[in-house]
Amino acid sequence: MTKLCVAALQLPLGGDEQTNIFAVSGLVAEAAEQGAQIILPPELFAGPYFCKTEDEALFALAQPLSESSPVLAMQKLAKQYGVAIPASFFERDGPHHYNSIAMIDADGEIMGVYRKSHIPDGPGYEEKYYFRPGNSGFKIWDVCGTRIGVGICWDQWYPETARAMALMGAEILFYPTAIGSEPYDAELDTSRMWRRAMQGHAVSNCMPVVASNRIGIEAGENGDQAFYGHSFIANEWGDLVQEYGSQETGALVALFDLEQARKHRAGMGFFRDRRPELYGRLVEDI
Repeated sequence: MTKLCVAALQLPLGGDEQTNIFAVSGLVAEAAEQGAQIILPPELFAGPYFCKTEDEALFALAQPLSESSPVLAMQKLAKQYGVAIPASFFERDGPHHYNSIAMIDADGEIMGVYRKSHIPDGPGYEEKYYFRPGNSGFKIWDVCGTRIGVGICWDQWYPETARAMALMGAEILFYPTAIGSEPYDAELDTSRMWRRAMQGHAVSNCMPVVASNRIGIEAGENGDQAFYGHSFIANEWGDLVQEYGSQETGALVALFDLEQARKHRAGMGFFRDRRPELYGRLVEDI
């Protein structure tokens, strides 16, 4: 397939599971009606971002893949509209817990699961308490006539994630996210760096990038946390072709010519000129 239409969803997700899934479902329908073939909801969209604090009672939110409410809901929508959806969910696998993506194809079938590789641990984002580092390795998926890569939130800060997926054959990268204010520094707004990091992945791998984030203020025991949105879709040059600010709710939709991006990728020579024999330091501990 030469042309691919993609969408990034942005919305507040501070409600209960049923309310959040209903809201996401409405935006999936909106994006599908605009022609989107792959639709990206934000990270952990079934509920408020629960990793603001450490509370063992919250492990009850995790569900096995076959029972996951957000995954089951997105499977129905994918089949109904004939779209693919990388669906984020809190996964329980036996005694283990992961921050995962179920890749759902346009028939509503689960192609497999990616488990978040890089797990943050800091004020307001205490994910290491809840999630094991993913054991799936990076994944790519043959969907809608192309091959896509999906990372999850903190993965997006690591150029190695994007490059690994590109080397595996990805032609477009997706990053569902939950990011906002930094409780330790009220003056720090990372939204600019957040975008620039992923725009850099688009440039250095010469492929489009789709990023979806939540918005709104969510209360917590240690204070409120404001999620800053700024979801976007960038082309293979890193230019923003669709973008939201910090308050809009909706579906960003963009159409890409993947053959054109493929030609640009070959012409830039980034993969031709790689020197893997020099990169050993990258896989050594600090």
